Amino acid sequence: MDKFTKYFVDLLRPRTLHEIIAKELREAQLRKLEAESAVEYAKSVVSYNEQRIGRLLKRLNEHTEEAQDP
Repeated sequence: MDKFTKYFVDLLRPRTLHEIIAKELREAQLRKLEAESAVEYAKSVVSYNEQRIGRLLKRLNEHTEEAQDP
């Protein structure tokens, strides 16, 4: 058999249970890595905004104190 025919026959043959489970496992591991990356990103956004809020509150308090002084 030439390579093309072998590839085509292999493509159409029914997959074994082992092959199906292994493929699903790889997909689940990939989705987990993607989700972990999303969690890391979300945590960094939360941290950034917490720092930003703290900085802005401090500046707002400084501005309020300046506005109250005659």
